[in-house]
Amino acid sequence: MTTTARLLNLLSLLQTRRDWPGSLLASRLNVSDRTVRRDVDRLRELGYRIQATKGPEGGYRLDAGTEMPPLLFDEEQTAAIAIALQASPSLGAGIDEAAARALGTIRQVMPAPLRRRLDALEVTAVRPSTHAAPADVSLEVVVTIANSIRDRKTLRFDYSERHGGEVADSEPFGYRRTEPHHLVTSNARWYLLGWDLDRDDWRLYRVDRIVPRVPLGPSFTLRTLPGGDVNEFVSARFKGSDVNEWPCQGAVVLHLPARRVVPFAEDGTVTEIDEQTCRLQAGSWSWGALAAWYGKFDAAIDVIGPPELAEAFAILADRYSLATALLPHHHLVGSGERELVLDRDLRDPGDVGTPDRFVGRQPRSGS
Repeated sequence: MTTTARLLNLLSLLQTRRDWPGSLLASRLNVSDRTVRRDVDRLRELGYRIQATKGPEGGYRLDAGTEMPPLLFDEEQTAAIAIALQASPSLGAGIDEAAARALGTIRQVMPAPLRRRLDALEVTAVRPSTHAAPADVSLEVVVTIANSIRDRKTLRFDYSERHGGEVADSEPFGYRRTEPHHLVTSNARWYLLGWDLDRDDWRLYRVDRIVPRVPLGPSFTLRTLPGGDVNEFVSARFKGSDVNEWPCQGAVVLHLPARRVVPFAEDGTVTEIDEQTCRLQAGSWSWGALAAWYGKFDAAIDVIGPPELAEAFAILADRYSLATALLPHHHLVGSGERELVLDRDLRDPGDVGTPDRFVGRQPRSGS
């Protein structure tokens, strides 16, 4: 039994009768008299009013008015509760107001020392910056899904095509029958992981697109998730793979110091080569996406491999060149960079839309 569990049991016993001999408490808790004395001291430090009683054996008494004692949390648990409840807006579950009320209720029944620690933890939750806007979900829908998972009842729902005018994901809309397995949050969005009975496969559904039908469907026997780890399985699905690895992985040399690359490398691996260059191993769902991702570092790049990555860079280079082909004069000038001038007059009149040639000039002296 953990110390916290033992303290809770001790508090529960102290509420059941007026006076408790120390030896009887020790017997009921299956500990020594010395451990009982230490546990009583811990409870006193947390603000619980426990009096020592005189007599042949000596004992303890919980003061009147504390039959409903304050909640028992240690300092780390207090911090965890405060942070979790204040960070709830980032979950997008529509529980901001309820979380604030819950924090206020917990605060009222905490001992004074822990209440002061709780008050010191003021946190502002800022939703993460993602490529897609966060989608708020209905708390009622979340609870309905949670109940179906707990009771192992088939979830029947309509899956909407869009959310707020936004194309939501690749899953087609329509009526669904699913054996719900797990609720997942990622990047301020909620997902349901479940076994689709009509498609005979595991599926991830966005909760903001789910409109449950009531009552719930028949009971089911919980299936074993491949690999047994929800985090690993869902992470792999997000990467478009059956395993938690990107299907396209490559490496480049970036002409930047490693210290400038590390903060933006996400799940890539950075290896310092020298003070001005580093190796960056990373992955993505496609070679084109990986090449474009490397481009965000705005530095010279040497492709290490594989050949598919080099080809993706070449394709992107052609594509970006075409994007500027119709501009009469396009100058790309930057400190330390090559200046490229596309002259419309140099283009073959019959080859509209395709750049004929680029005139490259080396950087100006001192650049």
